Amino acid sequence: MKSFSALAFLSFVSVAVAFSEPAGHHYQAPGPNDERSPCPGLNALANHGYLPRNGKNMTVPQVLNACLEGFNFDWAPLLIPAKQGLLTSTDKSSETMMSLEPLVLHNLIEHDASLSRSDYQNGTGDALHFNATIYSVMANSNPGSDYYNLTSTARVMYERLQYSIATNPTLINTMNEVTGRAATAALALTSMGNATTGVAPKKFVDILFREERLPFLEGWKPSPVLVTGELLGPPHRRARRRVELDREPALRAYRPRPREWSISRACERDACSCDDWQAAVQASVMA
Repeated sequence: MKSFSALAFLSFVSVAVAFSEPAGHHYQAPGPNDERSPCPGLNALANHGYLPRNGKNMTVPQVLNACLEGFNFDWAPLLIPAKQGLLTSTDKSSETMMSLEPLVLHNLIEHDASLSRSDYQNGTGDALHFNATIYSVMANSNPGSDYYNLTSTARVMYERLQYSIATNPTLINTMNEVTGRAATAALALTSMGNATTGVAPKKFVDILFREERLPFLEGWKPSPVLVTGELLGPPHRRARRRVELDREPALRAYRPRPREWSISRACERDACSCDDWQAAVQASVMA
């Protein structure tokens, strides 16, 4: 009887150890003065302390190192998006820092027809915070299976696009947005599941989106292999191709990107030379 009790205890301990959060990276919900972005992945990294928990004043290397440590994502495929984040900074004293909340700047990294956020709609929509109703399209996809894959997620992307076409008169849906949505889907599936096939357990993906938490306690681990651009490429292309199988509705919904899209809203600076500041940051992005 004693040996059985000891065995049961050891089994419990082994499970508890196997499904624990890494030291120094426990989940902590954001406080009232902390910032979060439209990206559940970045928010989860901040909630676990891979990024500053307040979501403020981060450098590009900090963001890239957080993605490497938290998800085992290589720097290379994320370098340009990370540098683009500098364009959202409202701190005229620094050209090398960014914070999470300004990443909601429309159509830089944030985009319409998101899997989990409302469309911007000229500022009337909440493109920053998680929307459970919108995410229900994803949550109800691939019925009868306990996983999401590229096929099911592409159908969700298409359904979300059709909804935006019908309800958002300011929808922007160029090939840049198609590419961005495919990249978002590929990153979500490869970070939570198999980085080669793009198959991910529903419970892991749902926790990431709904709670902005890394599901360590449920048995998730970062990819055992470094997720490089070469590894991300096939899932990204497959997700994009599946969405483009019916191109006509997307093309009918095409609206050219406004000329003022790039940084006009983020560049409300009093005495500084906005043109000089923007040129410097854009040069940094292209570096």
